[in-house]
Amino acid sequence: MTMDAASKEILRQVFGDSSDSEDLEPGDGSDSDPTHFWEPIKQIKGLWLCRDFLSPQHQSSLLSTIQNEGWFTQASHNQAMRFGDLPAWADELSRSIHKVALASDYVLGSNDGVKENASPFPSHLLCREPLFDQLILNSYQPGEGICAHVDLMRFEDGIAILSLESSCVMHFSQVEGTSRENDPPVAKIPVYLTPGSLIFMSGEARYHWKHEINRTPGIQKWEGEELNQTRRISITLRKLCQVE
Repeated sequence: MTMDAASKEILRQVFGDSSDSEDLEPGDGSDSDPTHFWEPIKQIKGLWLCRDFLSPQHQSSLLSTIQNEGWFTQASHNQAMRFGDLPAWADELSRSIHKVALASDYVLGSNDGVKENASPFPSHLLCREPLFDQLILNSYQPGEGICAHVDLMRFEDGIAILSLESSCVMHFSQVEGTSRENDPPVAKIPVYLTPGSLIFMSGEARYHWKHEINRTPGIQKWEGEELNQTRRISITLRKLCQVE
């Protein structure tokens, strides 16, 4: 997609400068290559967390870009979806996710049975083109969340979710009938999502685990402390299944 000067300036503000104007990076906006740590959620195979995918500066720029889309101008408008040709900033976000997955060959928590050179993206997903072609944005006010679900089967393996603004705890629960024989029941697994964090689900995490966010007062707690709930924006990127 050919971008005009205005579009390139928006992307520069969101993702920072790069030596290649067509290949922008997330991070701190400096010339040095930012370091991103992918943390495997050890209880759930195929679930990875990148806590500092976007810096506060780039989060602010991305939020301004989303605001300029005009999708959430009314209180009743809390969701926007796009299929196929995504906005330029969403295409760039997809490319940035791909680059970070390739560049980050080390993880936090590698002593938990995860190889140090493990990748959050299976090789067949890294080779997929495009990586994503479906976008959904949700705006959640305090107290609003999403019930436990597995994403529809019309989408391929490999789903990325970027969190902006309010922190929250996302809970994962195993789909009935997917546990191995004789395995004990697994309690809900909490994952703490801070602003600018990115989670990626593939394989078992995508198909065998439901995810939910319950923002009912008193439920959103981390390490014994209740989280201060404000508006939360989520950006979900997926790939539509090909129709034969």
